[in-house]
This record gives sequence, structure tokens and C-alpha cells, in this order.
Amino acid sequence: MRRLLLAATVCAALSPATGCFIPAYSGDPQRRAMQLLNSSDDMVQILDEWERIWFLDQPSHMQIYRTHGGVL
Repeated sequence: MRRLLLAATVCAALSPATGCFIPAYSGDPQRRAMQLLNSSDDMVQILDEWERIWFLDQPSHMQIYRTHGGVL
């Protein structure tokens, strides 16, 4: 029983290091390229949505250069 428990513990500890049993992308290079492009486009859209939620996409009204404001 101890050996079975030890074997199960070792398998559980080593299983995350073995990778996924089902590949996320196709083995065909052309199809895989299209899948990678689609997933990267999704990540860009997620970033844009995150910036919109936190109001980070608004224009900045702060000026880069300090202005005098008086009559020269």
C-alpha cells in the first residue's frame, strides 16, 4: 500500500513537467501559424479591453513641456 501511495505521489509530482497530452496547436506548419496569429490577436484584444475597463486608453491632458502662460 505504501508503494502504491508513493508511486501515485511521484506521478502526481512529475505530471506537470511532462506537458500536455493533447497538443494545443496543429502539427501542420501553415495551420499552426494561422492558429498562433489568431491567439495573438485575441491577446491584443484582451489588453485593449483591460485598458478600456481601467480608463487607461483616455488621452492624457498633461503637457510634456512647461508653458509660461503669461504674455511675453
